[in-house]
Order: sequence, then structure tokens, then C-alpha cells
Amino acid sequence: MRTRVRGWRWRRNPLRRRSDVIEAWTVLAVAVLLFVGAPVVGAIAAWWAHDEAHAIATTQRADRERVRAEVVSKTPGTRTTVLSGRDHTYRATVRWTEPGSGQRTATAPVPAGTRQGDLVDVWFDSRGRSVPPPPDETAVWQHTLTMGVCAAGAAVAVVLLGRSVVRGAATRRRMAEWERDWALTEPQWTRRRA
Repeated sequence: MRTRVRGWRWRRNPLRRRSDVIEAWTVLAVAVLLFVGAPVVGAIAAWWAHDEAHAIATTQRADRERVRAEVVSKTPGTRTTVLSGRDHTYRATVRWTEPGSGQRTATAPVPAGTRQGDLVDVWFDSRGRSVPPPPDETAVWQHTLTMGVCAAGAAVAVVLLGRSVVRGAATRRRMAEWERDWALTEPQWTRRRA
């Protein structure tokens, strides 16, 4: 049967070793870092990631243009693909009318199941290349939460790794102290000469 005495490492007694005090302070530091430090690291990383993702989304919204285009034909030799987690798409030739420029034609990804003559929304950048749509607010927040959780998890991993290093060093020191004390005590118990 084992008796637990809370705070025994903090009390002054002849059995308390220096390694016990170091381990007690380490446990306190780990608790503070896990319950305060890791969430703060996660919040700072999420804040930074949100600012970056929001700036990129704003830039892409300014650079990209959505047009309503008519599907003219499926591009020969194209396969169905998944575009960044959205529905399946394939490349098709689309046509739309730009004010002041007349009709334009380009190749762009369209949703699977789209037939000739259907109207679809396609995105083009300032150079006229077909591009995916800019990230919306949901994508920005998903990125924010992912980065925050990953940063908090990494902080927890670093803290626990540091704790195991300190605990290993304290255990090695404790064993060295034990060997040194036993070398002094053993001759008295066994009546052998050291």
C-alpha cells in the first residue's frame, strides 16, 4: 500500500534531494507552459495565419475575375480531376462576352456533368489564365484554426520533450548520488573495506 503525500518535494526534510526540488519546479513549469504557454502560442500563430491568409485572399480577389461563360465543348484528352477538395472537374472550352472586347474563348475547369451550352462560373487572373476561385472567409478561418492548433500542439510537444530531458538528467543525477551514498554506507553494513 502506497501513501501519497502532497508537496513532499517542497517540504524541508533530510530525505529531500536536490534532484527532487528540481523535479518539483519542473512539474510546476510544465503545468504553466501547458495550460498557459501552449494556448498563447496557438493564439499568436492563428492570429498571424489569419492576417496572412486574409491578405492573400484580398490580393487574389482583386487580381481574379469571375465570368459567367457558356460551355462550348469538352477539351479532348482531358480527365476528370478534383480541384482543391471541391467537386470533380474537367477542362472544357468556354465562351463569354466581355464588355468592350467582344466574345472571348478559353479553356477552363468546369464541374463534372456539365454539358455543352450550360452556363458556368469560371475565374481568370489579370493575364487571362484560368485559375481557381480565391479563398472565401471559410477557407481563411479553416487555415487560421489549422495553424493555431498545429502551433499549440507543437508547443505541447516541445514542453513535454523538455520535461523528459530534464527528468532524465535528474534521474541520472539521482542515481549518481545514490551510488556515491551507497559507496559510503555499504562498508558499514557489510563490514567490508571500501
